Amino acid sequence: MQSFLFLTASTREPGHTGNTETLARAAAAALPADMPQRWIALAQCDLPAFVDLRHTTGSYPPPAGDAATLLDATLTASDIVFVSPVYWFSVPSPLKTYLDQWSAWMRVPGVDFKARMAGKRLWVVATSGDRAKAQPMFDSYRLCAEFLGMQWMGALWGKGGAPEAVLEDATALEAAISYFKAG
Repeated sequence: MQSFLFLTASTREPGHTGNTETLARAAAAALPADMPQRWIALAQCDLPAFVDLRHTTGSYPPPAGDAATLLDATLTASDIVFVSPVYWFSVPSPLKTYLDQWSAWMRVPGVDFKARMAGKRLWVVATSGDRAKAQPMFDSYRLCAEFLGMQWMGALWGKGGAPEAVLEDATALEAAISYFKAG
């Protein structure tokens, strides 16, 4: 069964919706009304810093707390959407912390994370001042998808900046309507 997991990576204060989430919600509004959607604000999750045990312990204990919630949500979804503003030409820190957990989850006995991620679809919604400067971040996400055998669905990009700037980007708002229909 198809379901969407939207992982918002903005570090704006709670209660303040940024341009990237505004664009993502416009795209999500075009999904069928009965399509399951789950939205998780990564900045509000308490994720542990990743400690690389690959060459010492070799495995990781099952995650707890918010990390366990995110693992379950990730494995349950057929489609994962990174709602990722561009910060300093790169991945926002809440999303980077989440991605680092993937390295641990691949080594939790019995989870079979890499095999269970294969075939899922990875989408990215982003805003920034300049599309070309977002490309390194998009390339990073595409490589993550390829490593896990996920389908890279490309990026929906809009003009960011001050709050609600994306609402002036008619091209991005029009693209949002059909973005999830690409799959």
